Amino acid sequence: MDQRSEQDEGRLKRLAEGVLAGDRTELARAITLVESTRSEDEVLAQRLLEALLPATGKSHRIGISGVPGVGKSTLIERLGGQLVDAGHRVAVLAVDPSSALTGGSILGDKSRMDTLARRESAFIRPSPSAATLGGVARRTRETLLLCEAAGFDIVLVETVGVGQSETAARDMVDTFVVLLLPGAGDELQGIKKGILEVGDVLAVNKADGERVASARAAARDHEAALRYLRPRDEHWAPSTVVVSAETGSGMEELWETVRRHRTALEKAGVLEARRGEQAARWMWSIIEERLMAGFCEHGEVREMLAAIEAEVKGGALPPGAAAARLLETYRS
Repeated sequence: MDQRSEQDEGRLKRLAEGVLAGDRTELARAITLVESTRSEDEVLAQRLLEALLPATGKSHRIGISGVPGVGKSTLIERLGGQLVDAGHRVAVLAVDPSSALTGGSILGDKSRMDTLARRESAFIRPSPSAATLGGVARRTRETLLLCEAAGFDIVLVETVGVGQSETAARDMVDTFVVLLLPGAGDELQGIKKGILEVGDVLAVNKADGERVASARAAARDHEAALRYLRPRDEHWAPSTVVVSAETGSGMEELWETVRRHRTALEKAGVLEARRGEQAARWMWSIIEERLMAGFCEHGEVREMLAAIEAEVKGGALPPGAAAARLLETYRS
């Protein structure tokens, strides 16, 4: 075994043992490894995940989404604090929108969840979405598994709230919570975007002060709208709650509703099957990602791509013919 291989083996052993021991520093290093785009790191990351896989799957995976300004971070900090007080270990995967100029995080979730970040039983990992569809970072799924292996029994995934592509985030959690604003006039807009169709729990936030009445009215409107939608899950009818992350009002009801959803899936015997389906779709998404990367990195394809794309944009070449020409080049 050469020196590099020995170093990799030592690194792998240290990371695996540290994650399993709940060491937050080693967990952060493991996440950095799986987020790396270096080919040698990707190989090591997959070996790490394979070694830790038996210790995963024991958490309640919860997605929390909503439009910017709806109060996701405030709600997560409030809910996370209550869960830690109740004896849970809580991991928060906070996906920031990325700067179009630098590719880095814009909002800095740790600074927006300062109190929760200081709790010993909480772990917050902000990651830039880097223009990834679905409001989630490129390696959110792998990071979720690492947090489970580290002993966090509740994993909250905060997404950037990007409408239709929230279905990608929905496809990695057990329970999907959609936060809504009171009096925003978006009841029908929610149906148009499909956001109500992916939500297991709808929570109208900011029900405090003068907005309590409008929040309750919005909740009734959403409940009425849900009656016109075909239930996505035969084992659960989406529930609507009214909360204030600022004051804490309704937070216990929100958590109880989330728990009831998880219990309903377990009693129906569909939770593990659903997770298996999610894992299979995850596999195919990785295949698609790597095939596309290989396609774009192909020497001859890369040389042809700009010119053919220009022809398509200019109307000189049909998209189908352009795709066929590029694929033929890739296969040759």
